[in-house]
Amino acid sequence: MIQEIKIKNFLSFKDEVTFSFEATKDKFAEEYQVVEVVPGVRLLRFAMVYGANASGKSNLLKAFEFLRTFWQKQTTNVEDSTGVTPFLFDPTTPKEPSRFELIFYVGGIKYHYRLELDEKQVYLEKLCYYKSVQPTMMFVRELKNGKSVINYNSSVFKLTLAEKEKISVECLRNMSFFAAFGKANASLPELDIVKRWMGTCLMKMIDPALSLTETAEARLSDDTVLRKYLVDYFKKTQFDISNIESQSFEDNSLKQYDIALVSYKTFFEHTVNNNLGNEKYKLPIKLESYGTQRIFGLATAIYDIQQKGGFLMVDEIESSLHPKFLEKLLFEYFNNVCQSQMLVTIHDDSLLDLVNDLVRKDSIWFTEKQKTGTTDLYSLVEFKGLNRLSSIRSAYRLGRFGATMI
Repeated sequence: MIQEIKIKNFLSFKDEVTFSFEATKDKFAEEYQVVEVVPGVRLLRFAMVYGANASGKSNLLKAFEFLRTFWQKQTTNVEDSTGVTPFLFDPTTPKEPSRFELIFYVGGIKYHYRLELDEKQVYLEKLCYYKSVQPTMMFVRELKNGKSVINYNSSVFKLTLAEKEKISVECLRNMSFFAAFGKANASLPELDIVKRWMGTCLMKMIDPALSLTETAEARLSDDTVLRKYLVDYFKKTQFDISNIESQSFEDNSLKQYDIALVSYKTFFEHTVNNNLGNEKYKLPIKLESYGTQRIFGLATAIYDIQQKGGFLMVDEIESSLHPKFLEKLLFEYFNNVCQSQMLVTIHDDSLLDLVNDLVRKDSIWFTEKQKTGTTDLYSLVEFKGLNRLSSIRSAYRLGRFGATMI
């Protein structure tokens, strides 16, 4: 699980900001929304970010997405861009490195990762873990004379000189150590567990323009447990949908190019009541509403993170969803207790009326754009007197917490 991230000089975050999943002492819905990942460390399973358009909400998600992509991105060209974008509304920041710090837990062990880089090269990459209160350095990678130099903790890793040289050759100055580690086909149990978490537990960011249907169909075609989960989900939450069927087929029209294109067909079975009684009809997914298609994709993604204890980012989660359906989506997510986490951006302020009913105060964050173009990031619980407010939603609309268009 992720504890916190610090971001500096990335997109609209000029100055360092900190986002944290750490829970307060609030006991509301603790058994469903808080995980004590190790004794004394209580982490939230869900957080949502409010803010005006172009205030930087999505940029918080993009920071996680950048790290997820950068860790996997392999290259053979030292001139390729790292993909990072600094704060551009300033004469000095484009010439300075972007900085990230991530604290996370895997298998009950705390890790602290640091990264400093610009568009051309990595200046610092470091991973520590905690056997006790004090951190133990696992590796540190620095830029010296235009080349990456990696130092390993000999008490943690038993690497031969040949293994070190192999990783060093692959670790170009514009790529992550973890990408080079994978490219070198190296294997170290202490690093494999972290690399596996980076590659399988951090899910691709979902934005409103991303179609989830094909991915969900592919997952559904050979997973009977997922099929049952989705059918039960739709029966609980919506409509007249009583079953979901899926099949795959090979498109032979592309064989002339030696390509086998596998396509999927998904049908939703609807039960309707008419003058003939209860009848069942099948409707292909492409004829379902966009809201139904989006729920189909979101529910599949949530199922995946629940199975693997993953981390899911959703930009504008309310897109194409009725507010009550969004409430039900979150209710079903909370009801399945596990170590998964979700971070979402949202404009629909109706959830603020459900503080201490569906959502916790410490799960609410805000972004506000300053006149300088930089984004401030802060939590609802930083404000005093919340318990005296008759309505968090009304206070937000009146500008009590900032992060609005007014």
